[in-house]
Amino acid sequence: MNAKADSYIVSLEEHYMDAELAATYEGHDARRPEIMKQRLSDFDEIRIQQMDEAGIDLQVLSHCAPATQKLKGDGALPLTRAVNDRLYQEIQKHPDRLAGFAALPTADPEASARELERAVRELGFKGTMLHGLANGEFLDKKKYWPIFAAAESLDVPVYIHPGIPHSAVIEAYYSDYVEEFPVILQAGWGYTVEAATQAVRLVLSGVFDAHPNLKIILGHLGEGLPFLLWRLDMAFSRVENRIKSFRDVFSRHFYVTTSGNFSNPALLCSAMELGVDRILFSVDWPFVPNQPATDWIDTMPLCEEDRRKILGENARRLLHL
Repeated sequence: MNAKADSYIVSLEEHYMDAELAATYEGHDARRPEIMKQRLSDFDEIRIQQMDEAGIDLQVLSHCAPATQKLKGDGALPLTRAVNDRLYQEIQKHPDRLAGFAALPTADPEASARELERAVRELGFKGTMLHGLANGEFLDKKKYWPIFAAAESLDVPVYIHPGIPHSAVIEAYYSDYVEEFPVILQAGWGYTVEAATQAVRLVLSGVFDAHPNLKIILGHLGEGLPFLLWRLDMAFSRVENRIKSFRDVFSRHFYVTTSGNFSNPALLCSAMELGVDRILFSVDWPFVPNQPATDWIDTMPLCEEDRRKILGENARRLLHL
């Protein structure tokens, strides 16, 4: 049986770029090749055509990093609202093919919570994607918990996407190689470390005790954490009365996507640790092309029922599609 042809395929780490917001970017965030900017800015011909060619039925769109997380001051919320409104307008042109994750002005956590509620209730968005650090801070700080409270109340997930590492980390860890291998800050390694650290800190912070129904998504098959869960659990169990089982907390609150990591060994590890119901298909378009992702589907060493769950059924349940 052709699993791709037999399934409704939802892909939920798929990016776009808002021109007004992108004009505020500086440094690493502003240096994208023109062809990538063209694809990120397209909602019609290129995007839909490449979805059709690969057999993807629905993309859940999120603004590329750092989205609105570097915005500061009184202008952060109005610009964020405009970004979300413009995404909504684009989705309405192809409502059967596109959905959205909200951008949030994390410099103002209370305003972020209100904007998430507006985006979900009024615009029909399916959750939010947050990118790495919020103006240099990790999101586990209690000042950001109103965002998680809103997500729990709305029963939508928070997708934790990587962002460029902190400047001090770049200097200490990567500066020797950045010029020759700039991708070391991104998918080459830095992104993985940042997002995995964000997830570990969330588990340690107690946010899941305060919000027991909170759901978090990690891309790239969990940023390496499924492979490390046993070791993390053993290490943190030595801290008496400070944390429940790390492994149990992670497995209860986190979902992982296949974005940019089409590896059968990594998939099997994730399935064995988290269960198939916690795995969601994604590509990471346009930074990763669609075709290798969907070509991989029929090679997955899983039964047809489990493949259908990963390709779309899990996402339809989690995102209320």
